[in-house]
Amino acid sequence: MESWSVEQVCNWLNQRNLGELVPKFREEEVSGAALLALNDRMVQQLVKKIGHQAVLMDLIKKYQQQKSGLESLTYCCETASQKFPEVISGKNMKSFFAKHKTLQWTSSYALPDFPYDVKCILAEKKCPDHSMRIRIIEFLQADMTKYLEGSLYPNSQQYNIVVNALLQAYPFLDEDGNGFLLWKRALKDRFKYVRRPIEDDEQVLRNKCKFGHRRGQRRKSSFAENKLGDVQGQVEEEPAVLKGSAMDLHIKWLSQEYMKTQRNWEEVDNRMNVTIEIRRKMISNKAPLKDILRLFPFLRCPYQLFREFQLLTHMDIYKKTVEILEIYSENILSLYVVRNNPINIMLQENLKQHTEEDVLKYMKMTAACLLLPEVFGDDSSLFAAVNEEVKAVTPVLEVKNPFNVNSCEFALYIEREELAQLDDCTMALAALVAAFHVFDIPCPKRIHRTLNFLESLVFEVRNTAFLP
Repeated sequence: MESWSVEQVCNWLNQRNLGELVPKFREEEVSGAALLALNDRMVQQLVKKIGHQAVLMDLIKKYQQQKSGLESLTYCCETASQKFPEVISGKNMKSFFAKHKTLQWTSSYALPDFPYDVKCILAEKKCPDHSMRIRIIEFLQADMTKYLEGSLYPNSQQYNIVVNALLQAYPFLDEDGNGFLLWKRALKDRFKYVRRPIEDDEQVLRNKCKFGHRRGQRRKSSFAENKLGDVQGQVEEEPAVLKGSAMDLHIKWLSQEYMKTQRNWEEVDNRMNVTIEIRRKMISNKAPLKDILRLFPFLRCPYQLFREFQLLTHMDIYKKTVEILEIYSENILSLYVVRNNPINIMLQENLKQHTEEDVLKYMKMTAACLLLPEVFGDDSSLFAAVNEEVKAVTPVLEVKNPFNVNSCEFALYIEREELAQLDDCTMALAALVAAFHVFDIPCPKRIHRTLNFLESLVFEVRNTAFLP
């Protein structure tokens, strides 16, 4: 950067969304060397907006940190090679660089920018519920993967760095002094969950052989010969078919664990894997929903509902739903057919009261979600009951105060009984679609076109369903 010309500095500013500063930098002839020599007072003279000042100083600071890190690495390499010429070579050099990279990670790691609803919970210093914890963990895992340049195998020190950063920024998450271990375990479990779909990758198989797994070893599963064969590979080492007292013990453990406030989620996942065959048989044999939920109460948790859907379909329903609402919400709200709908009128009134981009986006996505049946000419009462009593027997959403950020409520109902409380419209829509599949419930004809449209996008198939 020191050797950059003024034009190169201007290009660098454009790449970092600081194009407004380009004319002033050209006027003052700020080259790369001059950029790195800027102090706080100079930046204030060059840049008028406080936000741009902060971003620019942060970028300069990070570059200087990286530069000092590289210089210290070079010095360490030269010193080590002089003292121990036989050590700094080959594989040892790789481990030396890896160790230095970890140390650099420690000083440079910063928490990701969480979404608006997560920020609200953290700002209020509220202890997040399970679904919110999952969202925090998902963002941390994605951010770590970015820092690791796409790798899904962090080391223990890197887990420690991230969890420490989280608890230092939000000390109230360290519940009863056990927060560190709980968040670290949840983060490690998330990486395991993300790695599962690539377990048959050639590189993964080589790693398994290297660390003691027999090549070609298969995870035990009894689903190879039935329609649930897609679940094979997702089930843990323990056999899926257990009979008599062994199965009873698993089901009893799940019921007892569900009553606890602090749950062992890793063990819950394992036991839900082990019992999936009996659960799927009950559902395919049309067992009463009450009996299924009595034996497997964790299906009331959105996370387990989404997880069951992913085991059956290999699709991340929540991620797909986020994409659908982000892509289609503006199109839906612009359609003539919904212009005079009460939901749209309510939306327009509430939009006038807010200016924050995140809040406006959230409201528009909520409205688009609730207006979907109107777009396709379906019966909206079979999709969502907005500020009224649920009457449908099939899966349906109950929505209260949809455009009030502080008091909105979403819940999933099946057979007029509440199955799960949900955080927002995205989770609600994902849970609605997942419930039809997980509980094998036929879709009513009067809502068929709406769900057909959603499923065609979730499963990425060509379909005649489209927005009118």
